[in-house]
Amino acid sequence: MEKLVNTQSLAAWKHKHDFVSLNHSGERRTYYVLCLTFVMMVAEIVAGTVFGSMALLADGWHMGTHAAAFMITIFAYRYARKHANSDGFSFGTGKVSVLGGFTSAVALGLVALVMMVESLQRLWSPEAIQFNEAIAVAVLGLIINIVSVFLLKDDHHHDHSHHHHGHASDHQGEHHHDHNLKAAYFHVMADALTSLLAIVALIFGKYLGWNWLDALMGIVGAVIITRWAYGLMKQTGPILLDQSIDDDYRQKIISQLEIDNDDRVSDIHIWKVSADHYAAMISVVSAKPKLAEEYKQLLANFAKISHLTIEVNECRST
Repeated sequence: MEKLVNTQSLAAWKHKHDFVSLNHSGERRTYYVLCLTFVMMVAEIVAGTVFGSMALLADGWHMGTHAAAFMITIFAYRYARKHANSDGFSFGTGKVSVLGGFTSAVALGLVALVMMVESLQRLWSPEAIQFNEAIAVAVLGLIINIVSVFLLKDDHHHDHSHHHHGHASDHQGEHHHDHNLKAAYFHVMADALTSLLAIVALIFGKYLGWNWLDALMGIVGAVIITRWAYGLMKQTGPILLDQSIDDDYRQKIISQLEIDNDDRVSDIHIWKVSADHYAAMISVVSAKPKLAEEYKQLLANFAKISHLTIEVNECRST
């Protein structure tokens, strides 16, 4: 048999591994939100310290950790794009965005923990609050947060361009997940929530003398943010740990490959290589094996599988 020496001869058999979701708009808007967040962070930390508001100070430090999270988001976008076709990653950089989302979720959880501890301390040891000044800064913070929410909202809720190397049949109209951007969106939502709680606490403290509400709102905010962080980790963690596809979809694949009674699936591994793309490695055993390409054609309509490897084994009678 003629030896293949020309690499172009192998092009038809090469697999593409670029499963990166390109969201240039989301990256650009995240940068704008980072700038706004950093400015407001400095203002709230200074104001919270000077005016004695725990809710305002907590919100300021909270925004500081969000600024770090936004930098993680931007870094993840750029790193994934830069190394999308690198041979150093077995299945491309599709999981970089997922890792960015998980890391930001961990940061969000740490923020909630710090808020809880500081709020409990302030609840037992209340301090005098300069309400007028603190309310003014908190309102400004809320405005900045609302602007940030709307900057990220469209990209968070709508699809964006991405590379897909499978069939389009069951991907029509499917929403593609950007956990990296979703994490950024949750961070600005958390900022908006803590700013709103701070305003409520400060108003009640000023007019009703309920200074303890300032610390209590910090606790409430910490609990809500913890739930958001847990939800995001619950979404991204299984992807990073190569959790398999749902049992129903997996069984349909097996049934399709075993449509000929002579064929049996002896081994099957299906896992996510990005937020929306799956890879599969499947072993088929048959007394009368077909070509691997024929088995692949049987799975042509299973478009969630973007990277498919079929191993064919002949079962010989002894």
